[in-house]
Amino acid sequence: MEYGPIGAGLAIGLAGIGSGIGLGLGTAAAMSALGRNPEAENTVRPNMIVALGLTEAIGIYGFLIGLFLALGLGA
Repeated sequence: MEYGPIGAGLAIGLAGIGSGIGLGLGTAAAMSALGRNPEAENTVRPNMIVALGLTEAIGIYGFLIGLFLALGLGA
């Protein structure tokens, strides 16, 4: 039995769910911080953008791993 497509689906799905939750929590925390202290926008915004970019990279890595598994480019 071939497990590549199952692994690919799990890799893409779980990475997408995880990065989506991380993006939502990170954005909610940043907006909450800006709501409490609007003067901190110049400090919070760049940090939020970097953190969201790193979180999104996890989803991209999961997609690439799933693609490699689906195409049989693994080992």
